[in-house]
Amino acid sequence: MNRHYYSDYIGIFCSTTPEEILGALTLNNEFSAERTQTDAWLQQIVLLQDILKVFDGSIFFEYAIPRMGKRIDVLLIINHVIFVLEFKVGEKEYLNSALDQVWDYALDLKHFHETSHNEIIAPILIATNARENYHLIEFTHHQDGLLYPLKSNAPGLKTAIQQVLEFSNGESINIQNWSQGRYSPTPTIIEAAMALYQGHSVADITRSDATAENLSTTSKSISSIIQESKQNKHKSICFVTGVPGAGKTLVGLDIATKHFDKDEGLTSVFLSGNGPLVAILREALTRDKVKRVKAKGEKIKKGDVMSEVKTFIQNVHHYRDEYLRDEKAPFDHVAIFDEAQRAWNFEQTVNFMSRKKGMPNFHMSEPEFLISCLNRHQDWAVIVCLVGGGQEINTGEAGISEWIHALNRSFPDWQIYVSDKLTDSEYAAGDALKLVKGHQHVFIKPELHLSVSLRSFRAEDLSYLIKSTLDREIEMAQHLYNKIKNKYPIALTRDVNKAKKWVRSKARGTERYGLIVSSQAQRLKPHAIDVKTPIDPIHWFLDDKDDVRSSYYLEDVATEFQVQGLELDWTCVTWDGDFRYGKNGWEHFSFVGNKWQNIRKPERQQYLKNAYRVLLTRARQGMIIVVPEGDKDDPTRDENYYNNTYNYLASIGFEKI
Repeated sequence: MNRHYYSDYIGIFCSTTPEEILGALTLNNEFSAERTQTDAWLQQIVLLQDILKVFDGSIFFEYAIPRMGKRIDVLLIINHVIFVLEFKVGEKEYLNSALDQVWDYALDLKHFHETSHNEIIAPILIATNARENYHLIEFTHHQDGLLYPLKSNAPGLKTAIQQVLEFSNGESINIQNWSQGRYSPTPTIIEAAMALYQGHSVADITRSDATAENLSTTSKSISSIIQESKQNKHKSICFVTGVPGAGKTLVGLDIATKHFDKDEGLTSVFLSGNGPLVAILREALTRDKVKRVKAKGEKIKKGDVMSEVKTFIQNVHHYRDEYLRDEKAPFDHVAIFDEAQRAWNFEQTVNFMSRKKGMPNFHMSEPEFLISCLNRHQDWAVIVCLVGGGQEINTGEAGISEWIHALNRSFPDWQIYVSDKLTDSEYAAGDALKLVKGHQHVFIKPELHLSVSLRSFRAEDLSYLIKSTLDREIEMAQHLYNKIKNKYPIALTRDVNKAKKWVRSKARGTERYGLIVSSQAQRLKPHAIDVKTPIDPIHWFLDDKDDVRSSYYLEDVATEFQVQGLELDWTCVTWDGDFRYGKNGWEHFSFVGNKWQNIRKPERQQYLKNAYRVLLTRARQGMIIVVPEGDKDDPTRDENYYNNTYNYLASIGFEKI
């Protein structure tokens, strides 16, 4: 399947009539081409035929970037350079949003297109009616062969191309080899959700290398379990495990979109107790669909789209409350529970039901009640539990053991599918897994474990590095950091302002960056960081650079509760005295009143450690860690609270800024 609507050698392109080329573009367009689109194509064709006569190479129109659900207007390969052209036909200004757009396309090729990794890429924004612009040509300081975007009007485009070719040098690109290169993207969860909702599959939008093939394998395995359960009228539960960033949520969204056919009596719902994640995904899907529909000249109401999206992605607590009121079987036969390890244990659930719901006789844990809801179906049902390791960050979160206890206790007829990694201690399965082994309907499926982190396409070993760092396995941490440091920068500083400057300098295009801290980090106020100031995660994660509420402004901070399950390209993690390195390892504190108090309960200590695990695994491309200096005149910010932590992190080898 072609990734473009039209391609040919430049010489053939220049000798073909514009009408023939326009016909090919219109024929291959997946949507009916509007008059404004065909007019824009025609102007691009006429302009390029005029200026490209002196060049040899190939031209591609409407080159697909499925990770972003968009297409590059024109891609040129001339000699040793890949040119990415974004046309704004009739535009008189060089808009920053358009500049970021062409930069994002070039970054996508650089990061995710196999045969573009080592090539020179020149993004050019063409505002056809804008003023003439001086072409400042230079590589970005990332040293990966990507030029800063150029700005050109229509008459200046030929000169811009010539100057890039003269500025750089290299071997001519073999166009046949280049065109056969694999496109192996690693989308953010927001990008992935939008692409899946548009009808793409996991295979379309994720890496295709051997180390990441189990993402599609896992999805196929769950699909086969769903089909078998429906056909044979079974009730089944699948536990999907995986390292942080391995794509568990992505698999869940894929299953939910793939198995949503009301006519076939097969509907799915994606459920999460992560309120920010649910809100952000809903808003992102709604904004994206409204934008796509309006781009086709059609009318649509945002509220109607949001209502549609809400049937697909729901807050698990709202789902729970609905079926407390309604004793009928749920509408959906397939329920996907994201971050299932965060479901409440028996004590927390009973306490909540008594205090908040007026149900003093409620005697089930949250997992047991959720299973009981699907158990109301007379024919079949499937539950998919997505299980993260070391991700419990709040009081009463049961880990996976309570799901297994509930199955053993109340649902002996359910078929249980688990990976062979569920025994790993970080999944908190405990002795419950030993009990379930005696269950007559247990099936071990290795493909239900996702072992490779896809969050950081630059460093698959990041999650293991962070685990080793937090577990004080310093030699292993040093080894892992040396493996990834050339691909995934981790810097260390004592100065918040230096850290902000660092992340701004690293980000290109619309790459998102932000300040993240522990929810217990209450003594960072002197650095203008206040965890008690609430943020709106929708604005923080989705809004553009010109919005003061967005993460780009580096003013509002997000905690582990807002960022769990999501990611940024670059992060600034600011460390406080709540989790500090001491003589005997990590020490755990909570700020109460006007002083730090020791956290003594092992459960709460684990939550704090997990909070830092979440914070340190949010960045896709790199991060900077700030450990402040402290203040000898402020007993709540004693220098000793911070120095040992800084020295420990420095001993791993992180670059000091």
